[in-house]
Formats: sequence, C-alpha cells, structure tokens
Amino acid sequence: MPLDIPGFAYAASVAAGGIMGYVKSQSIPSLGAGLLFGTILGYGAFQTSQDPHNYGLILGSSAALGGLMGYRFYNTGKIMPAGVIAAVSAVMVVRYALRVFSPSPVKMQ
Repeated sequence: MPLDIPGFAYAASVAAGGIMGYVKSQSIPSLGAGLLFGTILGYGAFQTSQDPHNYGLILGSSAALGGLMGYRFYNTGKIMPAGVIAAVSAVMVVRYALRVFSPSPVKMQ
C-alpha cells in the first residue's frame, strides 16, 4: 500500500493555512475552515493510501474547497490565500479525477 504523500501534504497545508489565518488576523472562521477541511482531506488521503480506488472523499472535498476558494478569488482578486488554494485544489482534483478514468487492472483468479 503506497502512502499518498501529495494528499497528506495538501491536507497539512490547508490546515496550516487556517492556523496562519488565525495567527495573522485572529480569524476564527479561517481557523475552523482550515482545520475542518484539513482533517477531511487528511482522512481522505488515509483512505486513498489504504485503497487507491477509494478516492471519493478527497476528490469531493478538494472540488468543494477549490470551488469555494475560486469564488473568493474571483470576487477579491487576491492571490493569497484564495488563488493559491484554488489552484492547488484544482491540481488535486485533476490528480484524483484521473483515477476515475484510468482503467483498473484485471485481476487473474
């Protein structure tokens, strides 16, 4: 079982971004959203590490976070943090969406 290092790194960066948002501007919503999404993404990365075809949770939460932050970037035009998180989320959505369309190996019995 290979460990999903990019998934765990993505989860850690989202959680760290929420903590940094709280430290810099005392934003409770940033802290809550960062820790909530970071936890969900971390659990999704754990699920993907256990079974590479169990990508539903991390794909859905990456798409939701990417859409939310993309909307914020569109409205504010600020690269940090909305644009960066939207871009990284888009990359992760593509990464996991490729698993949907990749053919699964045929198991011999």
